[in-house]
Amino acid sequence: MMSNQQLLSAKEIDIISRRLACQLVERHLNFEHTVLVGLQPRGVYFAERIKKILEEDYQLQVPYGLLDITFFRDDFRRGDEPLKANSTHIDFVVEEKHVVFIDDVLFTGRSIRAALTAIQSFGRPNTVELLVLIDRRFSRHLPIQPTYKGRQVDAINNEKVLVQWAEKDGEDGVFLMNN
Repeated sequence: MMSNQQLLSAKEIDIISRRLACQLVERHLNFEHTVLVGLQPRGVYFAERIKKILEEDYQLQVPYGLLDITFFRDDFRRGDEPLKANSTHIDFVVEEKHVVFIDDVLFTGRSIRAALTAIQSFGRPNTVELLVLIDRRFSRHLPIQPTYKGRQVDAINNEKVLVQWAEKDGEDGVFLMNN
């Protein structure tokens, strides 16, 4: 039996997105040396929301890229199906920049470890920060913590956090799925 509980509504996601964008502005002000990098595939929807808020509400032009981590993951050879890569689109050098990775859910930390390896192809960042919508607190395999987080969720092993984006799934929402 599968049941699901709504953790965040579309309105709550919007409020959280605006708060996180505001925290970015507070820390990086004019974004002169800061770049945003959305992690493929699902972090991109959240990253584009954050970028849009920064542009529309704060009139900031922020360098923005997409990073695919598929072949940098430590588990990419473990499945039966061959993995399909997403696109990487970064048309700037991250050398001496402040890089802000944006993802929807921080779970084990393995995706972020892979992103740290993948970003090295574009230079050596000055700092790397992590912004996530959902932080699954008790499921980390690696010592990775978000710099900015929307909501902390205490999900146990058989529970899954599902983030739905209007652009992909028809409506926004975050659900705790129980198998």
